[in-house]
Amino acid sequence: MLKGLLPLERHFHTTSRAAKVSRLIEIGEKWKEKTLKGTPSLFRDDANKNIYILSMFPYPSGILHIGHLRVYAISDSLNRFYQQKGYNVIHPMGWDAFGLPAENAAIERNIDPSVWTAHNIEKMKSQMGNMLANFNWERELTTCHPDYYKFTQLIFLKLFKNGLAYQKESEINWDPIDKTVLANEQVDSQGKSWRSGAIVEKKLLKQWFLGITNFAHDLRSDLKALKNWPSKVKAMQNNWIGESAGSDIMFETNDPQFNFIKVFTTRAETLFSVEYLALSLGHPIVKKRASSSSAFEAQVESAQALDEDSKKGFLIPDITAFNPLTKKKIPVYVASYVLDNYGHGAVMGCPAHDDRDFLFWKENNGESPIIPCLAPYPSTTQSNELPFISQEAVMSKGTGEYEGLFSTEARIRITNKLQGMSLGENVILYKLRDWLISRQRYWGTPIPIVHCDHCGPVPVPESELPVVLPEVKGLNSKGNPLSQIPEFVNTKCPSCGEPAKRETDTMDTFMDSSWYFFRFLDPNNDKLPFSYDKATKNMPVDLYIGGVEHAILHLLYSRFISKFLASIGMWDGTQLKNEPFKRLVTQGMVHGKTFVNPQSGRFLKPDEIECTSDSEKPFLIKGTEIEPKISHEKMSKSKYNGADFNECIAKHGPDATRAHILFQAPIEDVLNWDENKIIGVERWLLKTMTLASSISQKGSFKLEYQIPSDLNQAEAMFHNAIQKLLSSITNSFERYLSLNTVISDYMKLTNLLDGAMRNGQVREEMLMLNLKKLATVMYPVVPSVSEELTEIINKSQNWEWNQYKWISVEPTMESKEKSFQIVVNGRMKFMHVADKDFIKGNRDVILSQLMALPEGKKYLSNKRIKKLIMKNNVISFILDKK
Repeated sequence: MLKGLLPLERHFHTTSRAAKVSRLIEIGEKWKEKTLKGTPSLFRDDANKNIYILSMFPYPSGILHIGHLRVYAISDSLNRFYQQKGYNVIHPMGWDAFGLPAENAAIERNIDPSVWTAHNIEKMKSQMGNMLANFNWERELTTCHPDYYKFTQLIFLKLFKNGLAYQKESEINWDPIDKTVLANEQVDSQGKSWRSGAIVEKKLLKQWFLGITNFAHDLRSDLKALKNWPSKVKAMQNNWIGESAGSDIMFETNDPQFNFIKVFTTRAETLFSVEYLALSLGHPIVKKRASSSSAFEAQVESAQALDEDSKKGFLIPDITAFNPLTKKKIPVYVASYVLDNYGHGAVMGCPAHDDRDFLFWKENNGESPIIPCLAPYPSTTQSNELPFISQEAVMSKGTGEYEGLFSTEARIRITNKLQGMSLGENVILYKLRDWLISRQRYWGTPIPIVHCDHCGPVPVPESELPVVLPEVKGLNSKGNPLSQIPEFVNTKCPSCGEPAKRETDTMDTFMDSSWYFFRFLDPNNDKLPFSYDKATKNMPVDLYIGGVEHAILHLLYSRFISKFLASIGMWDGTQLKNEPFKRLVTQGMVHGKTFVNPQSGRFLKPDEIECTSDSEKPFLIKGTEIEPKISHEKMSKSKYNGADFNECIAKHGPDATRAHILFQAPIEDVLNWDENKIIGVERWLLKTMTLASSISQKGSFKLEYQIPSDLNQAEAMFHNAIQKLLSSITNSFERYLSLNTVISDYMKLTNLLDGAMRNGQVREEMLMLNLKKLATVMYPVVPSVSEELTEIINKSQNWEWNQYKWISVEPTMESKEKSFQIVVNGRMKFMHVADKDFIKGNRDVILSQLMALPEGKKYLSNKRIKKLIMKNNVISFILDKK
């Protein structure tokens, strides 16, 4: 009857249960101040045991959602575990505070975005306290504060000084809604903005770039050093960087202004089948002709509207290229499928050996013959139907000195020959483009450059940093208002002193987050972003926890900046190839239960759903007999499937909420949030406190108690089962990060203690010893309940014991006793527990002891024993059946 209840419509179903659970809420509040401090520092005083645990810092939107709860529950549990292990744990928190949402909110509310941001930070810090997250708040940073972005600007100037920050005119992605530039990585596969969802437009603007491509080789090759990163993340980065080994080939032209067209290819052996060259819409030859011919310009504009997959193109009639090997004349086309930013904006078309080239040639020159230069291996049964694109090929007739060579061998020889003719060379090309950081908006780090008519772009002297954002009382529109503030724009050139203009673009917010993990190590340093010693000692981050959605952008940029900072001697990270993150943990998203009207496809609010007592149809749309479609999807306001962070804690307490979100799924898996299932976690927590009270009241126990050597069989089995669980819990924290199984093992440990207490076969001192171990290992996940258990134990025993030191797993133990099977005429009748040397004793003594047992009397009394066999743990009687 309770199956169909929505989380917001039901909580507990009896007053007594609600009263019990209210105790969990009270315990959370009772121990909140203490648990927020973590373990006392005296347990973490070994200077050689340091660990850096970091969760990706949040954007201060004003509210933490269930996804935040998950990541912080993970990081805080690991933080507390390592504190108990005696480590000095760096577990900081800060705020990725610049960005468009704050700017848009400021426009809507007519306030300074700094006011909105500060208010949100206050609310979110309070929420983190509600979930008992123990962060190093003394290390807190906020990227929109001048004392932080002063050093973001300093890092930019170091990039500029080293030739890695530069400005150039480029075709960029323009978001027409947010009125700002987007990096390629911020445009999805449908050509839409990652944030606003608008169809992205192309514009030519003068923009600032960072030379990430200078580090492309290391960024790709050093992925191999990241043994503790998810393979899917490394694969995503590897594919994004996209290393291709090939050749640059020069095609001579009849154009007096452009004597050569340079083409990149990975298959130089197909030169003999080149039928055309295709240029991108932004190639210098195309731009030059468009500037001098309105008809040509119209063709270019028409082509710009085509999809990149389009095979349409148009011929440039007055230019011809020449094959560097055969000297054959080659037509030159303009094609939308050729990218400006890959290779040199030009490709050689080989219709005989490339699918795309084949389709383009058929579309634009369908009647011309297609000439192949490759054929299948003679020993294979491959078809030579065109286009023939197999890599397992030999050079065919018409290729001169290369005929009969394997294509791979011909590729090397042809490139070497072209190199000798100064018409080609071996190169490595990357798909990765330089990082576009210019943003036309107010709420971001100002770029510290002054533009002077005499000196060009001049860096602001380091002594004059930060270039501070001017205060605004309200932003009136999207775009960049800095250009409209004369007192900010107008300045003097730092080099010549003449009137000049400040740069009015601000930096991409990924620049702020590309180095924040260094600043956490030295947050109060007002001279440098961080000290060399602190960074070298504590980097890389040992455990970095965050969503897989950051697999390319944030992680790639952070790796680049870390390697750059190492290259200029700001830290030494050679132990891990100057990589910033040693172990990456990507938690899965949290999905919420979603209801959809099957007739209209509309998402339904919780108050539009009613629960039924029908197990076949637990939900109906109110006022109808229509069943809604139910699924779990990414939480969003538009789907009405979100879960309120504060409400969940208010209803169930912080410990139950933390344990529940960890228990529901492995860290890396998507979690389908179901608040109803928290009842199992609550039962377990309440059971632990009842158990603590029951064991503690059994008597007075010694504070220091060791496991005795004379364990009976039940005690040995109990001890060994406990050690197995403690080992599993420790490994789950330390090696496997399997926190859902940690909760499962907690429950098994509790049940094991409860069962041993009830059957009375384990001495009470052992029960108390292992109750203390239970309170200890629970501390990372449910710290306030752990504190409550400790208080129950201490009050009953008048102790000053604490649970802040992690337990050691002890060796398994053997009992002095053994269970013996008593078999009568081939059938096992009963078990007898006795000293393990029982069967080595006197036969008559053994028989008399067994005969004295109730079972012995039943099966052996007044029977003539024909034979008695005793081996290992079996005592077998053969009785006379007469």
